[in-house]
Amino acid sequence: MAPGKKKFSLRVEGMTCVACSLRVEKTIKKQPGISDARVNLATGKVTFFLDQDEFNLSDLAQKISQIGYKLILEDKAGRSAEEKARIARKELIWAWVITGPASLLMILVMTGLLPIPHWHLLEMLLAFPVIFIIGRRVLKAALRALFHRAPNMDVLIALGTLASYLTGILGLAGIKISNFALVGAMIMGFHLIGKYLESAARGKASAAIRKLLELGAKEATILVNGEEKTVAVENLEIGDVMVIRPGAKIPTDGTIVEGTTSLDESMATGESLPVNKGVGDELLGGTLNRQGMVKVRVTKVGRDTFLSQIIQLVEEAQGSKIPIQEFANRVIGAFVPVILAISLGVFIFWLLFPELGKDLLIWGKQWIPWINPELGRLSLAVFAAIATLVIACPCALGLATPTALMVGSGLGAQRGILIRDGAAIQTIKDVDTILLDKTGTITHGQPRVVDVMSRVPEPEFLVLLAACEKYSEHPLAAAIVDQAMKQGLKIPDSTGFEAVSGKGVQAMVNGIAYFAGSPDFLAEKGVKTDSLRSEAGPFEAEGKTIVALGNQTQVLGFVAIADTIKPDSARAISQMMNMGIRVVMLTGDNPGTAQAIARQVGITEVRSRVLPRDKHAFIRELQDQGHRVAMVGDGINDAPALKQADVGIAIGSGADIAIEAGDITLVRGSLTEVVKAILLANAIFRKIKQNLFWAFFYNLIAIPMAMIGFLHPVIAEIAMASSSINVVSNSLRLKKTNLDPEGKLPRIRK
Repeated sequence: MAPGKKKFSLRVEGMTCVACSLRVEKTIKKQPGISDARVNLATGKVTFFLDQDEFNLSDLAQKISQIGYKLILEDKAGRSAEEKARIARKELIWAWVITGPASLLMILVMTGLLPIPHWHLLEMLLAFPVIFIIGRRVLKAALRALFHRAPNMDVLIALGTLASYLTGILGLAGIKISNFALVGAMIMGFHLIGKYLESAARGKASAAIRKLLELGAKEATILVNGEEKTVAVENLEIGDVMVIRPGAKIPTDGTIVEGTTSLDESMATGESLPVNKGVGDELLGGTLNRQGMVKVRVTKVGRDTFLSQIIQLVEEAQGSKIPIQEFANRVIGAFVPVILAISLGVFIFWLLFPELGKDLLIWGKQWIPWINPELGRLSLAVFAAIATLVIACPCALGLATPTALMVGSGLGAQRGILIRDGAAIQTIKDVDTILLDKTGTITHGQPRVVDVMSRVPEPEFLVLLAACEKYSEHPLAAAIVDQAMKQGLKIPDSTGFEAVSGKGVQAMVNGIAYFAGSPDFLAEKGVKTDSLRSEAGPFEAEGKTIVALGNQTQVLGFVAIADTIKPDSARAISQMMNMGIRVVMLTGDNPGTAQAIARQVGITEVRSRVLPRDKHAFIRELQDQGHRVAMVGDGINDAPALKQADVGIAIGSGADIAIEAGDITLVRGSLTEVVKAILLANAIFRKIKQNLFWAFFYNLIAIPMAMIGFLHPVIAEIAMASSSINVVSNSLRLKKTNLDPEGKLPRIRK
């Protein structure tokens, strides 16, 4: 979201198909002050962005009302996916309690096995409750759409069923026409089956958000005047101290102020291994406390928490648009009016020129049992027009992209891969170059002691060195003290501490003066460093920083400190290269350190001493050369580069994720997750292409067959419902996608 823009996310009631959502979106985008709008049909929500301070939401609600829908301004829950599915299930059951036996009777009457007096009238009586009572929601939606001159799929179904029922009325009036009243009831019955299966499948597709919501704790135990008190999570305030026992969920984001524990952070990172936490460490709401009891100070509540941000990200991703969807949307926008015109044309053709089509019907009768060339011209015209109306509902076409995006983004969220912009899914398949920041991306981003070379026992050496560095605020000093503490060493206090900027420190330990710092610093203090320089040379060549310790007579040893490489960096970079992607390291560090790190992870192209603006310029340069570029960084100083890249991938770590920085955010600070994100994006895009192909293929084949009278209206409705269900079920198969980058990888770039 651009700076200065306000974002709203509100529910819209009355949307039943993709044509509805497109109309709502188009109407909102037309309003002054609204820069963008995205409608998520599955969740029934619209997200829009304001670029002005003063805006009347009531006026917007009125505009939405004028096109037949309702914008909900109050912050109250609507019907859940499960509730909608239950209502749809109830409707289809009642419809088929009547339609099932009636259809069986119709077959017996048509075959002459069971003559029923006044069957024509009985058909109409049986069809009436199915069409006009059980199916009233469809008819109401169609009437509303026609009143607002916005025909949708409900209009096609309503016209098909009403035209079928009208044949019975015309027959009673003495007009010679076949009675299709029960056919209308069957069309409505199969339509309701399709609506139920579609709503149930959508519920599964959007289950990711529901599961994320369920991760949160409902209550928290806080300390009030030294006593424990249980409160609802929504009543927590920043600064409250929570008491969290083993086995309990962390109610909200906070920092440990007392105790240590082992935490299950799999809901945030996808990593099943527990993570040890102590005083000063941050905890994320929704994660699980495995072992020790801890006291945690609340740092974030409500919409600012990590879990809320993830839910917001997933909802935004599911409502975002993919370029390939734009063509489908243009087709859908014109589809219903065109089909209405085609159906009218089909009706007129069969009414005026029945003989031209009867030869085809006679030929088709050899293979298709429901074709009856002996029907009168009016019956043939109604038969073909109804089938064309019913078969042409653009449901499958409209569901092709959103359902795949919903399932895929939900799967990603569960694995710690947060897709912020759906367009990145299509863009990433064309990426041929990946730029990697070094610090915090390839490496851990924190200096650590990696080698210890001492002329006295190592524990004694580390104790003296840590005592000298104990009061220093330098990151290298912190690494030394941390190393000593990890080995369980007791660090004594020092006296006479003095830091010499850029060189080192000096201090008294147990009454003896020591100097700690670079070899040059020790030499300045009169310590003989000839052998030290030769011993430290190989470590410095590897890009490591040397901190030596000496007294007034000799060098006691040195440690080599480096920003260590993450365990999976080399493997992940190799996997990217195996996929045919060019990998380049960009870093502000010096050339020696940059080259040393690059050699260890297998990168041959390195740009060192680059500032944020240089990274941005380099990406522009590559794009001008025709390359598609993905930038991977920590989302802070890399923000300009992440925005400029065709795909920005922000590596986060727990609560530090920079969700505004990139198109894709990886919760775990691991380059393997970049490979997984690429695999996931490509899997989602493959599903979208499959869905669009089958949706287009289905309509291209089915509509001409309906026009020439080869499709029975009931078969047409079954086929229409099946196509939508096929698209949704195909998208649901994404849940089985293997994101393990081990083994043979697909070659993304040729």
